[in-house]
Amino acid sequence: MADRIESLKSLITQDPNNSRLRYMLASEYVNQGRSREAISEFNALIELDPDYVPGYFQAGRAAEGIGELDGARSYYQQGIATARRTGNTHALGEIQAALELLPPA
Repeated sequence: MADRIESLKSLITQDPNNSRLRYMLASEYVNQGRSREAISEFNALIELDPDYVPGYFQAGRAAEGIGELDGARSYYQQGIATARRTGNTHALGEIQAALELLPPA
């Protein structure tokens, strides 16, 4: 599994502006239980491509998974705003549902 991370990092080195590769790397970190590294990579993805709506959703889930509920709430709120702005109604519904499941702040 670490080989997959190293392979993705190598591909990103060759194509640093590839949002899909960054998303895949962050997702692989999540799969390996490395949530903090995943969040860091999701942040890099969001900085690179602020319209990449799934990045906000998955960053929120990763933050939620390690108990950082305020962080999760923030990612979800940003994701909702981005989904609305970009017209991604499917993601909008998913992110709104995730936000609603969080306990009140």
